[in-house]
Amino acid sequence: PEDRDEQPIRTFGCYTADLEAMAEWLKQCQIRTVVMESTGVYWVPVYRVLEDAGLEVLLVDAHHAKNVPGRKTDVWDSRWLRKLHTFGLLRGCFIPPRDIQTVRTYWRHRVGLVESAAQQIHLMQKSLEQMNVQLHKAISDITGVTGMVIIRAIVAGEHDPVALAKLEHPQVQSSDAEITKALSGHYSEEHLFTLEQALQTY
Repeated sequence: PEDRDEQPIRTFGCYTADLEAMAEWLKQCQIRTVVMESTGVYWVPVYRVLEDAGLEVLLVDAHHAKNVPGRKTDVWDSRWLRKLHTFGLLRGCFIPPRDIQTVRTYWRHRVGLVESAAQQIHLMQKSLEQMNVQLHKAISDITGVTGMVIIRAIVAGEHDPVALAKLEHPQVQSSDAEITKALSGHYSEEHLFTLEQALQTY
């Protein structure tokens, strides 16, 4: 509010020291509660600094500030949000407790890794398919023990179908003849390169 400071509108940087200075300034202005938009992940460090400073932080969906004519700047957005918040017209987003946030961070990271691994599996299958090496049709999972041993051998330079078929695990249901047939293809340099890249990334 304009009656709290001679310079009621200030801009702060994104470094931690800048955010801490912002929190200190708000406290000096006797501010108890702050409203802010949830924009991607950019709100997280700001929220953490303000919360650690003892301020009550209300995180709101950005659409609350949309579709209002004449507000084309961050300053006007801030003024509008402050006004809505002053009259209690904003509803905050759900923010889980710190320990749940920690678990969620690990879980989301794991999900990303699994999705990335799945993409690399598809790329390996694509490279094999383009060489007409039908390994994924002879065994159920190319990322299993047999599949990985054979693919690593292919990348290392072994392209003899008979020699590659001998690398199968004893529990594989497909016969040596079927796997040998599946591994008979055209081992072209460019597709071996893409196969190696996908394998390393996986």
